Amino acid sequence: MVVVGDCGSAARERKDSRLNYYSVHIVGLVLCSTLIAAGEALPSPLGDGMRSDIDAAGKILKAWQDKDEQYSKRLLHIVAWRCRDRDFPAGYRDRLQRTMLHIQDFYRNEMWRHGFGKRTFNLDTQSNGKLVIHEVVGANDWRDYQKSDGDKIKKECEPVLRRKGIRVNQETVMIFTNLAEWNSEKKIFFHKSPYYAGGDWRRGVAWQVDSEELDVINLVKEEPVIIDGEYGRISLGKHNSIFIGGIAHELGHALGLPHCRGDTDEVSDGTALMGSGNRTYAEEVRNEGPGTFLSRAHALRLASHPQFSNSTAKFGDTGKATFDDLTVVLGEDRDSFRVEGKVHGMPLIYGLVCYLDPDGRGDYDALATTAAPDQKGRFSIVCKDLKAGKSAIMRIVACHANGAATKIEFPYAVAEEGAADITVMKCLFQLKDFSKALAEQGVEAAREFVPQEKRISKYATAVLQGRVKNRKTVQLDSLVETVVSLPLSQAEPERAAVGWLRPTFDNLPRQNPWLESAGKLFETGIYAHAPSEYHYVLDKAWQRLRGECGLPSQRIGSVVFVIYTDGREVFRSPVVRPGKTESYDIDLTGVSEIILATEDAGDGKAGDWGVWLGPELSR
Repeated sequence: MVVVGDCGSAARERKDSRLNYYSVHIVGLVLCSTLIAAGEALPSPLGDGMRSDIDAAGKILKAWQDKDEQYSKRLLHIVAWRCRDRDFPAGYRDRLQRTMLHIQDFYRNEMWRHGFGKRTFNLDTQSNGKLVIHEVVGANDWRDYQKSDGDKIKKECEPVLRRKGIRVNQETVMIFTNLAEWNSEKKIFFHKSPYYAGGDWRRGVAWQVDSEELDVINLVKEEPVIIDGEYGRISLGKHNSIFIGGIAHELGHALGLPHCRGDTDEVSDGTALMGSGNRTYAEEVRNEGPGTFLSRAHALRLASHPQFSNSTAKFGDTGKATFDDLTVVLGEDRDSFRVEGKVHGMPLIYGLVCYLDPDGRGDYDALATTAAPDQKGRFSIVCKDLKAGKSAIMRIVACHANGAATKIEFPYAVAEEGAADITVMKCLFQLKDFSKALAEQGVEAAREFVPQEKRISKYATAVLQGRVKNRKTVQLDSLVETVVSLPLSQAEPERAAVGWLRPTFDNLPRQNPWLESAGKLFETGIYAHAPSEYHYVLDKAWQRLRGECGLPSQRIGSVVFVIYTDGREVFRSPVVRPGKTESYDIDLTGVSEIILATEDAGDGKAGDWGVWLGPELSR
C-alpha cells in the first residue's frame, strides 16, 4: 500500500535534508544499516504543501490497493559474477551489502520526501540481515569479455539462479562483474564491464561493475586523487559517486524508469537520478554540489511498482489505456501549451507522467511533470519551460495501479524565439481515431474514420492509398508531357530494397504510419530504413528532384542520405538524426536514371528509419 505523507517543495530544504541524511548515514553506517534492516524510516524532512497531483494520485492508488489486497514481496536478486581466471574483488560481500543498503535507503528517503511513505525496493536477505549474493563463475577468461557482453554474462548466470528457483526473465536481477582493473598503489582504474539495464514492473536486469575501492565509506573522501580511465583525474569520493550512483541509476532502468531531468522546480537544486544523477550521487557530503534526487515523476511511477508497493494484485496484466477527447491550446505568451483529455484503462490508472523531450541528448534532458485524472478520467497537463529552437516529443505515460505503463507520444516544435508550434500535434490528435482503427482493424475499417476537414484528411487518404494491396502507381516513361510534376512516391521503381521490413510509400510500415519529422508532417514520402536503395528510370524526361530527408521523431537512429544520377553521386547528406531534416534540389537535365540510397552512419542500424520526405519530380 502507499502511505501518503506531507511533501514540501523548497529546494533548500531538499538539499539540507539530503546532506544531513548522507552525512549521518556514511559516518554512522553500521547504525543506519541496523535501522534499515529493522524497517525504520527516516523522518520526513519536508514541510507542508505537497503537490495536489501527487496527493490525488496517491489516494487513488491507495484506495485501489486497499480494495485489491494481494501482498507478495518481490525481491531484487544480487549476483556476483567473475571471469574464470580472476577471483572476486576483495571484500566484495561486505562492500556490496553496504552499497545496496545505502541505495535502498536513498530510494526510501526520496519516496518519503515525495509523500509516498517509507517505500523502497526489497533486497533478498538472510535471517541475520546479511545480503544474499549468488556467486557465478564465467566460462571464459578476462580477455574474452567486453562491455558488450551483458547478454553472454546473463546466460552464464541463468543456470545458477535457476537451480535456486530464480528465473531471470521473471525477476529483477542485478549482476556485478569483476571486469575492472584497480591499481591501489598508482591509484589507476579502468573497467570493461557491461554497464546498462532495462526492465519493467515484472522483470529487469542491471549490469554493474565491482571493484575493491568502490565502497560507500569512500564517498566522503576528497583524497586521494585517482586516474579514472573514463573520467580522468578525480577524487576517490567523486569516483565512488559516479559508480555507486551508476548502480542506483541502472537499477532505475531495471525497474522500468526512462531518463529524465525532472520538473522545472526540481532541476534548480541537484541532478535527477535518471538524468545524469549517477555522476553526482552524494556529492553534497564533499561540499561539491547539491547531489542527486529522485524526480517527482519517477516517484509517482515507482509508487505502484510491486517492489515498492508489495502488492501483486493484477501483477500479470499488461496495462491498456485509452486516451480520448485530446485537445491542445497555446499559452497566452505562446511559449507553453496545455494538453487536456480523458484517460481510462485497466488496471486502474492513478497518475500520468508527461515527458517533454527535445531532440538531441537522447532523453536525458526531458522535463517530466505529473498529473492525476479526476473521477471521470479527465486530466490537464501544462507544458512549459520548453527548449527554444528545438523540435521535440511529448510523451504521456499512464501509470497503472499494478505497476504497468501505457504510452502515447506526439511531436511539437519550438522556434528560436521560444514560441511553441503545436500544429502537427493538433493534426495528429484529429487523426488519432483513424490511426487506432487502422492499427487494430485495417484499411477498410479506417476509411470510416477519415476526418472531414480537408486539410487533415489528405494525410489519412495518402496513408490509405499507400496501404492498399494493389497500390496505384505510374510508369514514368508513360506520362504525357503535360504532367509537369509528380510525387516520386507515386512512381513505380525499377527496384527497391530496405534494411528493415519492406519498401513502403506515403506511410511508415508500423503502427504509427505518419511521415512526421522534426515537427513537420508530410503527405508523401518513401520509407528508407538503412541500408536502402530505390532505383528509378527517368529517360531524360525530368528537370529537377526536390524534397527533404530525415528520421521520424524518436530517440535513436542516424542515417546518411545519398542520391546518384547515372551512377554519379550528386548528393550526400551529413549524418542525420531525429530532430533535423536535410533538403535537396537535384538537377536532372539529361539524366536517365536516379538512385536514392540510405547508409548506416556507423553506429549500427537500430532505429535507422530513414524517410525521403515529399520528394517531387518536375519538368
